[in-house]
Amino acid sequence: MTADEIRQAFLDFMAERGHVIIPRSPLIPRDDPTTLFTGSGMQPLLPYLLGEEHPAGSRLADSQTCLRVQDIEEVGDNRHTTFFEMLGNWSLGDYFKEEQIPQIWTFLTERVGLDPDRIYVSCFSGDPAHGIPKDDEAAGIWTGLFMAAGVSTGTFDAGTEEHAAAVGTDGARIAFYGKKNWWCRGGSADDMPVGEPGGPDSEIFYLFPDVEHDTSYGEHCHQNCDCGRFIELGNSVFMEYRKTETGFEELPRRNVDYGGGLARIAAAAMDSPDVFRINLLWPIIERLQELSGRSYDDETRAMRVVADHLRGAVFLAVDGVQPSNKAQGYVMRRLVRRAIRFAFDLGLEENFFAEVVPTIGRIYEAHYPEVAEHAEYVLRVLAKEEQAFRRTLRKGLKQLKAYRATGVTGTELFLLSDTFGFPVELSTEEAHRQGIAVSEDWRAEFDEQLDAQRLRSQRATTLHV
Repeated sequence: MTADEIRQAFLDFMAERGHVIIPRSPLIPRDDPTTLFTGSGMQPLLPYLLGEEHPAGSRLADSQTCLRVQDIEEVGDNRHTTFFEMLGNWSLGDYFKEEQIPQIWTFLTERVGLDPDRIYVSCFSGDPAHGIPKDDEAAGIWTGLFMAAGVSTGTFDAGTEEHAAAVGTDGARIAFYGKKNWWCRGGSADDMPVGEPGGPDSEIFYLFPDVEHDTSYGEHCHQNCDCGRFIELGNSVFMEYRKTETGFEELPRRNVDYGGGLARIAAAAMDSPDVFRINLLWPIIERLQELSGRSYDDETRAMRVVADHLRGAVFLAVDGVQPSNKAQGYVMRRLVRRAIRFAFDLGLEENFFAEVVPTIGRIYEAHYPEVAEHAEYVLRVLAKEEQAFRRTLRKGLKQLKAYRATGVTGTELFLLSDTFGFPVELSTEEAHRQGIAVSEDWRAEFDEQLDAQRLRSQRATTLHV
């Protein structure tokens, strides 16, 4: 199944089970000043997860476009992207674990056709300090599903001797983790914002047995290992709690929040650990191969970065963002300029956005027609930024190489940003790529230079007035 077929199959599957299909929300949150981007499927639904009634009812589903830039430097491996789609379903005070877990199992194994013997899961090990119990209920439901499919199963607690003994055996099917299986926007029960919902989650992984475990990530491979042998397909969050000033209280109603990575499910369906080979990304890679005359196998990381960043920039432009030095515009500028930098390594030194952006439009025109409708506008926005940065790219790279012997401090990084238009994160990344030392206190010095420039600008404006 292609990603498009899986997306539609999911929406149809959920509609058959009484879910109302809701449209995607923009990448720029409408009523959430705490974050720059829509980074998860649940984010636009936060008020309803806290108890507000949703106009469409208590069973909802969608495919939500998301953007997360905290993993930007991990883009280039086989599974991380900044832009992605989350297949989501929600129960707002309706069903709970006993219905959610079996229906996701049915979708993945029967509708998508994934091999049950390669599915592994994780559950919450509990948090005694906050009075939150171990999620034996979810583990019990999974055990029943595995047994009914004729798949050997068993549980183990991560980080224990039992863990080391169980990993790599058929019995290591259900793993218990701590904060990795606690879901909230703060990341852990201690860091969870007061007033927000959270709860234990159960994550689903797919095993790619031909991928060899990299022992630099630990002696034993397991579900949450970063070596790429296991890829997380999605998770079901069972929202039962709300953070208070003194601890936790139970929500007025229990909710389910499921998010499944469309690209990862599609990769599993084609039995490939490489999400960039699915039909939402591979046409971009093919176009880059045509334009550069280079092969994906030889230029894997560069092509992955360019494909991902351009796709994210296209959707940002569709949702009204333009490159700038502030907030969402700064992140968009960073994506675009990072894509140009990696394209430079591919030998694409002329303006190439006009050759690639239409490919992205064709990929998404059926399900997200707004991409095709805004194609000319998007291309103007991106081409303008591309032209501006290319004028200084060579000079900036040359200037950075001049620091090879001495290394760079915050002052030099500010110069690269102010004079050559290099976002500071791109400069530090490029310095590391070239083996150029970066001072430990560069951030403080960079901020000092930036504050001084702002002060000079304010004085100039005052004098002018």
